[in-house]
Amino acid sequence: MTRRNARKRLKPFRPALRRFFTLSLTASLSLPVMADFRPLDDSTLGNVTGQTGVTIEMETRIEMDRLSWTDEGSLNVNGVRLSGQNDTVLDNLKLTLDIAGQDEVLEYGFSEIARRADAGLLDASNPDVADALARYAVGGGYGKQFDSGDLVIHLGATDYGDPTSLDDYLQAVDFELAVDSVEATGSGGTASLFSNIMLQGYIGPTDLVIRNQGNNTRTLANGNVVSGSELQLDTHFEITDGSLDWDAADVILLFNFAAVGIEGLQIHNRRGDDTLGHFGMASATAKLSRGTSAASGKEGLSIHEVDFRADIDMPVFKVGGTSIGSVQFTDFAIKNTTMMVYGH
Repeated sequence: MTRRNARKRLKPFRPALRRFFTLSLTASLSLPVMADFRPLDDSTLGNVTGQTGVTIEMETRIEMDRLSWTDEGSLNVNGVRLSGQNDTVLDNLKLTLDIAGQDEVLEYGFSEIARRADAGLLDASNPDVADALARYAVGGGYGKQFDSGDLVIHLGATDYGDPTSLDDYLQAVDFELAVDSVEATGSGGTASLFSNIMLQGYIGPTDLVIRNQGNNTRTLANGNVVSGSELQLDTHFEITDGSLDWDAADVILLFNFAAVGIEGLQIHNRRGDDTLGHFGMASATAKLSRGTSAASGKEGLSIHEVDFRADIDMPVFKVGGTSIGSVQFTDFAIKNTTMMVYGH
């Protein structure tokens, strides 16, 4: 049979064949597409790559020639540098970012130490380790529980060294902060407040949490009304060696010194009555949010529930260039502190 005769015989069936092939092609294309858009349950989502957050390994060195705040005059911070110790690269940093699900438990504070102790890698009879095991235990794991939509940023180390060594953990991230001078400038000239600032030490576990409470508010003990959605800071650190020249008095209200030089500065938490759970490191916590002052009715930035705890050693304390001995603070604490910051 020739092709021409075959085409003639099939001509009456062409409309039916066309519909058949069209339906077949439509079915073959549409079924997989519909499958791609099926809702995913929680167990399926748990297997989706990237669902559990983002990790950033980082190294950096930061320099800034001048930072100025200008009003009628200027406050200038000159010659700022943040690096590793001895002007090396600030490295071995790891940031983990997570948007929490409801009641999700994420790494926080010294929870990594608790996990190591639970695995038998650290001595659980150490008071700080025992405190971590109790403090960070949540639902069969270790960390802190968060609410749906909370943004959790945890700063730690890429490499903590020997998993059985507390010293390796606590000294994994070293830093150096240098500032040439802090000056106030106005029509009458320039006054140096601080100069020759150099701080070396270690950064411990640091957490930044943006709590998602929508438009909810709460009232603090002093009557200030603050947003429930707030930035929460919790950090541990140690200054092992620091120096500075304190050039002008009345810079802050805690002290009233001038022409003071400090060498060998150390900030830690190894003495006194509040050392438990800090592994010898100084600590600071604070919460920041939008707020309204009960006293003035002004709206501004609320800084509240501030807590700072440290021991401070100044082995070389100079006045007028001459050492007058050493100064120590034990259980130095700033607590129950609330500030409302607004323009005027």
